[in-house]
Order: sequence, then C-alpha cells, then structure tokens
Amino acid sequence: MLNTDSIKDKEVINICDGKSMGYVCDIEINLKEGRIEGIVLPRQRGFFNLFGKESEDFVIKWKDVRTVGEDVILVEVPVTVEQIP
Repeated sequence: MLNTDSIKDKEVINICDGKSMGYVCDIEINLKEGRIEGIVLPRQRGFFNLFGKESEDFVIKWKDVRTVGEDVILVEVPVTVEQIP
C-alpha cells in the first residue's frame, strides 16, 4: 500500500529525457474519492526570484506517474525542467 509519507521528498525523474525534475514537496488528493490526483514539485527559484513574485508550483498528474520506487518516482512528462514556466 502506498502512503503519502512514502511519496514526499522523493526525487522525480522524467523518463522522457532522464533528467531530475526535483523533489516532491506535496501531493494533491481528491478527498471525495480518496485518491491521489497528482504530485507537486516546487518551481526552480533562482537568486533573483527570491524577492520577486512567488510562482506556482508544478503539478504532475498521477496518470503520468509510471513507477514509485524506494528512492525515486519515475514520470513520463513531455516537458523538460527548463521548459517549466
């Protein structure tokens, strides 16, 4: 059985390009149906973004998650880390 603690803080790897997308900071849950809707990754924040407007975090839908391993979560998302707005 998968629980929220086993997902949080895992590294997310995109199998489309093999790159790390970051670490899970939160999850989206559909409380009505009791299921995970997606995993949330924080946006990359540079030094100049430190004092600027906060950007929204990046959500990967649960349907795009391919494997939840002991150390990493593999996802299939056709966007690279650099393309995330």
